[in-house]
Amino acid sequence: MKKFNIRKVLDGLKEVSSSTPSVQVGPQENHLIQETLQSEHFQLCKTVRHGFPYQPSSMAFDPVQKILAIGTQSGALRLFGRPGVECYCQHESGAAVIQLQFLINEGALVSALADDSVHLWNLRQKRPAILHSLKFNRERITFCHLPFQSKWLYIGTERGNIHIVNVESFMLSGYVIMWNKAIELSSKAHPGPVVHISDNPMDEGKLIIGFESGIVVLWDLKSKKADYRYTYDEAIHSVAWHHEGKQFICSHSDGTLTIWNIRGQGKPIQTITPHGKQPKDGKKPEPCKPILKVEYKTTRNGDPFIILSGGLSYDTVGRRPCLTVMHGKSTAVLEMDYPIVDFLTLCETPYPNDFQEPYAVVVLLEKDLVVIDLAQNGYPIFENPYPLTIHESPVTCCEYFADCPVDLIPALYSVGSRQKRQGYSKKEWPISGGNWGQGTQSYPEIIITGHADGTVKFWDASAIMLQVLYKLKTAKVFDRNRSKEDKGSNEVSDEDPFAIQIMAWCPESRMLCVAGVSANIIIYRFSKLEVTTEVLLEVRMQYELNDIESPDGGGGGGEQTSALPTPGASPQTSGPPSHPSTSSNNSDGGNMPCLNTPLKQSPGYQVDLVVQLVWVSGEPPQQITSLALNSSYGLVVFGNSNGLAVVDYVQKTVVLNLGTVELYGSNDPYQRQPRSPRKTRQPSGGNKPKVIRRRKDELKKPLNFLSTSEDRCKSPTSGNVFHWGKYSNRENVIVKNVPLIPYHRDNSFSRSRSSSVTSIDKEAREAISSFHFCETFARKGDSILTPCLFVGTSLGTVLVLALTLPPAGEQRQLQPVIISPTGMLVRLKGSILRMAILDSTGSQLSPAYEAWYEPNITADGEEREKVRKRRPVSVSPSTSQDFNESQYAVVCSEKQAKVISLPSQICIYKHSITETSFILRADVVQMSQGMCVACFCANGHIMTLSLPGLRPLMDVNYLPLTDMRIARTFCFTNLGQAMYLCSPTEIQRITYSQDTCENLQEMLGELFTPVETPEAPNRGFFKGLFGGGAQSLDREELFGELAAGKASRSLAQHIPGPGGIEGMKGAASGVVGELARARIALDERGQKLGELEERTAAMMASADSFSKHAHEMMLKCKDKKWYQF
Repeated sequence: MKKFNIRKVLDGLKEVSSSTPSVQVGPQENHLIQETLQSEHFQLCKTVRHGFPYQPSSMAFDPVQKILAIGTQSGALRLFGRPGVECYCQHESGAAVIQLQFLINEGALVSALADDSVHLWNLRQKRPAILHSLKFNRERITFCHLPFQSKWLYIGTERGNIHIVNVESFMLSGYVIMWNKAIELSSKAHPGPVVHISDNPMDEGKLIIGFESGIVVLWDLKSKKADYRYTYDEAIHSVAWHHEGKQFICSHSDGTLTIWNIRGQGKPIQTITPHGKQPKDGKKPEPCKPILKVEYKTTRNGDPFIILSGGLSYDTVGRRPCLTVMHGKSTAVLEMDYPIVDFLTLCETPYPNDFQEPYAVVVLLEKDLVVIDLAQNGYPIFENPYPLTIHESPVTCCEYFADCPVDLIPALYSVGSRQKRQGYSKKEWPISGGNWGQGTQSYPEIIITGHADGTVKFWDASAIMLQVLYKLKTAKVFDRNRSKEDKGSNEVSDEDPFAIQIMAWCPESRMLCVAGVSANIIIYRFSKLEVTTEVLLEVRMQYELNDIESPDGGGGGGEQTSALPTPGASPQTSGPPSHPSTSSNNSDGGNMPCLNTPLKQSPGYQVDLVVQLVWVSGEPPQQITSLALNSSYGLVVFGNSNGLAVVDYVQKTVVLNLGTVELYGSNDPYQRQPRSPRKTRQPSGGNKPKVIRRRKDELKKPLNFLSTSEDRCKSPTSGNVFHWGKYSNRENVIVKNVPLIPYHRDNSFSRSRSSSVTSIDKEAREAISSFHFCETFARKGDSILTPCLFVGTSLGTVLVLALTLPPAGEQRQLQPVIISPTGMLVRLKGSILRMAILDSTGSQLSPAYEAWYEPNITADGEEREKVRKRRPVSVSPSTSQDFNESQYAVVCSEKQAKVISLPSQICIYKHSITETSFILRADVVQMSQGMCVACFCANGHIMTLSLPGLRPLMDVNYLPLTDMRIARTFCFTNLGQAMYLCSPTEIQRITYSQDTCENLQEMLGELFTPVETPEAPNRGFFKGLFGGGAQSLDREELFGELAAGKASRSLAQHIPGPGGIEGMKGAASGVVGELARARIALDERGQKLGELEERTAAMMASADSFSKHAHEMMLKCKDKKWYQF
């Protein structure tokens, strides 16, 4: 029984009272903002899934509708039509999909699962649903076959039996082909599971059955007995017919193909080993790997195609999986990047008894989908238009931006289109079925994915589609060859030293900043022009251990900045003094080496600056935990568990480099005690920061940074040393062209005692968890807005740094940026995740930004300044209203959210989001009706809170955190959109907006479109006269209840699906959906009536013709005697 806790009740009451308008702090504030967002504006639903189906297991193609279906090992079903038309469905059981069969041109699909269930999917609705299911109880399903234009589905089982299912009613027929009747009576052994079933293309009454052991049986359905049996020593994997129905081909486990005549006398007419070495003495070739599948396709004018997967010789160790195309005397071996799961040959006709005329092969690989053009020489592949390359390298982080500037997608597309590979087939993509949705949602959306190999991909995600726009390779900055050469053989190497960890992007200025796992930050500018950069600038961050200065040893003082020595100089003169326990050579030995050769940069994202943290005392730098960028201020800030550093990328200098402790100044809430044996930090003296707080009248004066004759900031490329004495004399910065240093890790671990003490305390250290640039009131009671940086820490503190920026133009290049800590703003429970500023009306005040301009233009400074336009700062609230109510700071941590009134710095709203769990992702988002905080919790709940009142508006238990991938990639964006990686290869997009949920039906594409079935092949005069050609079969007469009786009830259980008429009614919402459905039904009914009318007319014409011929014959023969005939 749960204990009753009066204190918790009181706390709960306090919280409820604190988040109601009756808070006594600033009573007028609670009535200023009328919150427009209500709970009815929110609804959570999945919209669309993009990417390659994870762990695919089967595939099918509808040759008339031109739709591809892929089933997976987790029971998912992905359907692909033309680019932009795709659909995701899921079998409830989650069992692997072992086989898929389309009801060709009927808008339906049959799926067979590993749990021995068969399902019928209705594809005539935008969200396909199951109409019927059949669950086998006593037998395991191994193979299914549904003949073209037939309603009877053959199901082969592990026991070797074949059952027949009516796909309309999903009821079993009483007609069963038992394995002991199919094989010879003299045979004592069980033939094994059924691996193949298909009917003779020319005679529907003859069924070929392949058993795993190597026995093939031609079964006569009418006489219910085997006509012929064909036996081979090797196990069978697949069987395929020649379209004339006189021959068939089998693939075997020893890498051979056998071709048989249906009237053959027990031996194949031909045995081929496609990859076997033929011995000269006529012996059998060496056995090869199994041929898992073979297809036999004929052409009207030329040799047939034999296409197979597998069958390579055993001595080809390490060879990639292959698809072999045999056409006449030529054999093409097409190597694949991944193992082949399945392949299908696309043919011009759906009729199996006509010349097939193959034109393409769809190859489903474990991690890719390849379509090969059979009609062109060299068999080129088609360019895949689907977004199936998300997982090309594993995704490590994601960002999602809705409502981007309209010129952004065309700009990224124009530079990305130059990256495309050449040599693709010139033909149109052959999977072209379905129609696009009629969605009205038109705002631009961009998804950015960071990958383990250092690539960053930009995707156009507008209107529930996904298309790759541009690919950036960040690893180009580093000298990968040198890093590989200089690694010791016994060293433990990181799998992905270039992996992207965090990304910061400003869509308006197009500035991009990425942080990698090797503790490096790369800042990029976007340019449409090609440029060659002479040197790569690099800022190295390093921390020196200094017992007197830092009570935290390796931790408190943050990262120390220095650069590598110049090629000719000695380390002592150019670098900082090194720690006694480590040489200057290995203090940065573990870093990725940067290129120092001129780097040609293509149009797109071009490197502006590389910042790197170095190894100290044999210990790697701490990984970067937070990153932010502001294009208006020209600053990038990043933090880790040691502290933070602010980099001015305009001047290419480090502005600030502080340990977390120093951010607090004298307001340190933790009262950190110095640890023995170090001496305490002196409260006063020459090394104490000169200016931490300044009076208002001093804010306009620049800080006197430099005390030597090197006062002036020179060009960043000139290699001068800047000594900045603001916070301590330990900091110095060298920015210059960097020599190439080999990449090697220092594994000696010869650390001093002080560093080992530091490592013990590493876990308890306060890390920087988030940043937010804004224009707000830096201090309590301020009356003017100043540029600020909010810093959130892992212990729940929000600290404020005031920024003093030099005026724009030439002064921005010369004068330093001044940063002054102004103390703590607020404390919350848990690590700070997100911060934002609202104006007095409750609208979000976005950080200032600089509009994009072409950085590589050769215009003079004045013209360039005209191009560079800054977003105007909002009107100072002090002139329009009482400054006490001018702004609200929204802060969200892992546990709670608070809204603080500025500049009074009073918490006016507080909401405890979760007690038992913690929040993984929180974003302040703009909905069409107003602002809200959206949170994704580790217990699977997705929640939204109103702003500024923090009222809970939505709380849905969406999905439990089953994988850290979801936590790493989940992100919300404006207008009710969100996304995450649901598998290593797929992006799942969801919406929490009621508007989008209502319009989703219109936005989704249609898979099924009314298409006329092609005409059946002409039988020809002689075949009609002499009884040749395809023989039809009345299957209803054979398999119906009247003839075959009822099947055993215990064999399988029929389950009606949710996608019947009721499901279809509910599938389309709104009047438009109803009307559209009614129209489609009328069209179909009219179509069927038209067909019936045509058939009736044809029958009447046929009857007239017959009576006319009969009358003529009667007249001719009327007067003749019997001997005259």
